[in-house]
Amino acid sequence: MMAGIERAWRLVATGIALGAFGACGVLFSVLVFPFAWLWPHRASSQRLVAAVIHGFFRVLVSLLQAVGVMTLDVAGAAALNARRPIIVVANHPTYLDVVVLLALTPRACCVVKNAHWGNPCFWGIVRAAQYVSNADPVALIEAGARQLAAGYTMIVFPEGTRSPGEDRLHPFSRGFAHIALAAGIPILPVLIDCDPPAFTKQLRWYHVPSRPFRMRVAVLEPLLPRHLTADDAPQAAAARVVTHAVQAHITEHLFAYGFFKTRD
Repeated sequence: MMAGIERAWRLVATGIALGAFGACGVLFSVLVFPFAWLWPHRASSQRLVAAVIHGFFRVLVSLLQAVGVMTLDVAGAAALNARRPIIVVANHPTYLDVVVLLALTPRACCVVKNAHWGNPCFWGIVRAAQYVSNADPVALIEAGARQLAAGYTMIVFPEGTRSPGEDRLHPFSRGFAHIALAAGIPILPVLIDCDPPAFTKQLRWYHVPSRPFRMRVAVLEPLLPRHLTADDAPQAAAARVVTHAVQAHITEHLFAYGFFKTRD
């Protein structure tokens, strides 16, 4: 009986947290976005919005832990706080991955799906924060390079959607590799795991696991893109090689860290 009560509590707490998240997103879009758009200094506006988002997600993650919905273990978080231009490339097992990474990264800019630009909860946030849409590959590379030049950490989920599960990843898109090669910026691989699975592509928010889920984040050593490919390789070929190398590197470490399970 106690297990059932506890699970029901986590269901209620999860629903309240997600409801508050959506409501705050709408309020942010309605109240903050117009102010940010009209503010004459776009750079300072973006810095303020990034700080607000970072603070909000820190509070949200802390609340989810406090009410017993989840636990969070992070290794190597200092690399996300280094405040230098870098491209974070992560796998994407759950809906909460972006929430956790934004909570850990003080000055971040995300590459987001184009669908979010029309989402009633997020349209104002992505615009006010000057996030980068993945709709146009050329514009993606140019905008990403501008954000890195301005000192922001780019957060990219190159699978484009949540991972399919069963200890495998979707093929990585090449946008992050093009940006890294063009800007000469290191790539910071980040591993994310959620056990038991929650907020996956297959599980709705109300599919509450039997116990609080544990999210683990492991930040690996940075990779220099030009060390992954030949110096004289054309840009398109180099981006293809870098993309495959980073996906292989992340996949290998997901198994090594026990986030993926080795099959006999």
